[in-house]
Amino acid sequence: MHDQEQIMQKAVLVGVDTGDYDAEYSIDELEELARTAGAQVLAKVIQKREKPDTATYIGAGRLAEIKEFCAHNEANLLIFDSELSPTQMRNIEEETELAVVDRTTLILDIFAQRAHSSEGKLQVELAQLEYRLPRLTGFGGQLSRLGGGIGTRGPGESKLESDRRHIRRRITHLKQELAGLEKRRSLRRARRKKDDVLTAAIVGYTNVGKSTLLNALTGAGVLAENKLFATLDPTTRMLELPGGTSVLLVDTVGLISRLPHNLVEAFQSTLEEAAAADLILHVCDLSNESMEKQQQVTDQLLADLGCQETPVVTIYNKSDMEGAFVPLVHRENACVVSAKTGAGFEEMLRKIEAALPARTKRLRLLLPYAKSHLEAVLRESSKILELSYTDGGILIDALVDIKTCHLVEEYAV
Repeated sequence: MHDQEQIMQKAVLVGVDTGDYDAEYSIDELEELARTAGAQVLAKVIQKREKPDTATYIGAGRLAEIKEFCAHNEANLLIFDSELSPTQMRNIEEETELAVVDRTTLILDIFAQRAHSSEGKLQVELAQLEYRLPRLTGFGGQLSRLGGGIGTRGPGESKLESDRRHIRRRITHLKQELAGLEKRRSLRRARRKKDDVLTAAIVGYTNVGKSTLLNALTGAGVLAENKLFATLDPTTRMLELPGGTSVLLVDTVGLISRLPHNLVEAFQSTLEEAAAADLILHVCDLSNESMEKQQQVTDQLLADLGCQETPVVTIYNKSDMEGAFVPLVHRENACVVSAKTGAGFEEMLRKIEAALPARTKRLRLLLPYAKSHLEAVLRESSKILELSYTDGGILIDALVDIKTCHLVEEYAV
């Protein structure tokens, strides 16, 4: 490990408030991102401007103040709360003599740390290369800084120093690999539909407890940390509901406001699991005072994916946390739970089962022995919960497939 990686990066966060979005909320989120990436945040600076400075993002006077603050406080990193142009990045680096990263680079860096599956790594590398390709001439001295630090993880410095043609070839290759993986995923989704497998996608803002919920329900063993983007790779696990219905739970990548466009594209295949699901479980963090804003970000993405017609169960999580508050106005079909303690799970499971499209009907049947061939039909197409042979016939309690109901309903008791 390089010495640079062992040194904690001390960062100053910089934003411009143009009135287009909540700058205070955004820079607070940037602070959480910086800490997740391993930086110590020394200060946050927001400058009110009609629009960012084309040369240095913020005004020259404010930049000089930041440079002086960094010199006196041993800060070695500037993190900007917007996407910087190559020229802005080069000018700021030359003016301050500090390492400079922007919001997109920071998120990409965290994604590079968090991706573990081969597909996740491919998606991150593609997003990084597509973002950095037009910036090769703008990175200035940054490319020559080998070793650790935010913005240097992922495909590696050697790729970034290669000529554009080499990077374009690599991008083409990555896209081809991902297209092959997406084709296989599409086939799996089609097979699930054909086999009538019910799916529920767990969606929500990053760090609301999606992975903790999946672990609590299924024992999935997914990494669950109090960090942004703790898990990037989709996990699927089967869950049997109290009424006997089985549903496949799919954990999706966490969302964040102002998620860079190329990252949304890179993880589109993961998010499409939500678009193809029979039910969406929208997890919210009751302990976060910005919960409503986070809900809006998730709602917007679901709308962009065309999920308006998919039924949704809203799960208000972290009810055990100090400072957790229950919203005065519940969303329709909502429940309050703690994935950590299991509180509220019974109601949640009932709501999930009720919201799933009906593909089975629970029937208690008494089949005459003359119709015993229907027992084999039920074993093949339905889920038998109890079966006993009585003097009057075959007594069966089963979740009967809707398509089979017409064969046996007359024997219901």
